[in-house]
Amino acid sequence: MASVLFGGNPVNTNGELPIVGSKAPDFKLLTTNLSNVRLSDFAGKKLVLNIFPSIDTATCATSVRKFNADASKLPNTKVLCISRDLPFAQTRFCGAEGLENVINLSDFNTGNFGKEYGLEFIEGAFAGLHSRVVIVIDENGIIKYTEQVPNTSNEPNYEAAIAAL
Repeated sequence: MASVLFGGNPVNTNGELPIVGSKAPDFKLLTTNLSNVRLSDFAGKKLVLNIFPSIDTATCATSVRKFNADASKLPNTKVLCISRDLPFAQTRFCGAEGLENVINLSDFNTGNFGKEYGLEFIEGAFAGLHSRVVIVIDENGIIKYTEQVPNTSNEPNYEAAIAAL
């Protein structure tokens, strides 16, 4: 399990992130139009998984905006913003912000993504939500980069994630 800071206090996750160089675990998440999507639906694409507790926090919103701006510059690349928010909240946020270069996906109904990727908070006020993580997956489904952001209030290392593509 990993330990990160949330509100200045240590909080544990349910496990460790997948290992760089390994095959990315499959997932099933809900899109903003309420259909299911799997990792295999993005076969042949490079992926940036921007994972966070909630779209309605300042740091999470900043990461979505930043990856949205960067995504338009990257060939054969999709940015998947993953949280346990309801798809309606994700749609509202991106619509209000005019964000078109990211794909919002929700793990609200099962939480299986967070559990399987080892990034679910298991204690504290956000227990059950996702910790702030970035995972880069290449077009062959291999994990090229992971970052468990050590302090949930901090932004991820955007440059390192983009460089891993």
